[in-house]
Amino acid sequence: MKPMAVGRVEDALKKLDAVEAYSNRVKLGAMFSNFTETTSIRVNGVDPQAEVATTPLLPGRIIEGSKEGPVLKQGEILIPLLLSRGMKVKVGDTIVLVATNREGSVNGKTFSVRGILESVSGPSGRDGYIHIADARDLLRMKDGEVSEIAIRLKNPAQLDRVFAQLSQDLTGTANGNRGMPGGAAPGEGGNAGAASAAAKGEGGNPSMGSGGGGGIEVHTWADLSPFSGIARMIDLLTLFIKIMLISIVLVSIMNVMVMAVYERIREIGTISAIGTPPSKILSLFLAEGLLLGVGGTALGTAIALAVIYALNIWKITFNFGMQQGLVLSPSIRALDVVIVAAMVVIVALLASLQPAWKASRMDPVTALGHV
Repeated sequence: MKPMAVGRVEDALKKLDAVEAYSNRVKLGAMFSNFTETTSIRVNGVDPQAEVATTPLLPGRIIEGSKEGPVLKQGEILIPLLLSRGMKVKVGDTIVLVATNREGSVNGKTFSVRGILESVSGPSGRDGYIHIADARDLLRMKDGEVSEIAIRLKNPAQLDRVFAQLSQDLTGTANGNRGMPGGAAPGEGGNAGAASAAAKGEGGNPSMGSGGGGGIEVHTWADLSPFSGIARMIDLLTLFIKIMLISIVLVSIMNVMVMAVYERIREIGTISAIGTPPSKILSLFLAEGLLLGVGGTALGTAIALAVIYALNIWKITFNFGMQQGLVLSPSIRALDVVIVAAMVVIVALLASLQPAWKASRMDPVTALGHV
């Protein structure tokens, strides 16, 4: 993105009160060498202060190295834990980055390892960070070009409005353009309400694609995150599980109520014969189903909350891939408990309706003769 386009984006961002911070980035692929071995690395050239304001969880990922002052200075690099272990590189070591710009010119630059970043899930867990001035020098950028601008919002609920506004201002369309990699994702310590504005890579960055409106593209974090689709699948799976559990409750309560009516046919006939109105019989069985639902909900909620409390007390740890010592710490919102409890009670009441209706419409003579 040329400086003129960068200025255009920044002007648009300054007009939006919903924007809390934004960070200019230069993204590139490079060869990483410790003077003995060489491997590839993805590098983010960032302004330390702006990047921390945009992705505030980034400093917390530094597990080795100083956390005082800016997260990095010119001539320093933050490398992922996986690369540190594989290349046997420690804090304070000197390494070399070699990159090729868009004209095909190769350039190398030495860096001092400032810190080791904790691994996170997804491609972002393999990214290194250098100062944006070093990235431009490595790629021989003459002007203040950037690959993308990551945006952090004050309130994630304003994401759709800001996305629509930026799409209109920067690309001239109502929905923007989708499908380009890059940007602030949750795994980078970003915000769930982050958006990203990016343009055609003018600095030799092959991952950038040009879009409409002068090469500027606007994307939400969901478009950029590799786990967005997986998250949607998990949400859909959760919905199916809820439907299945509700179906189990429905069938179970209905089965109990059907048996209750079947076993009390003669009693139903007796109270019906002495003048009990059908509406009264209907309400008796509905009340029984309601009590079953309320009692089961209360017992189930108590057991579930006790299990959640116990798991938070015992602090069960486990390993998942490169992540070591993860702590199982489940939680649940009070609103979720209320919603689920209300759903179970309503379903129990609905399940009782058909058996109760059948009991209220039973012929007294037939019922008294039932064996």
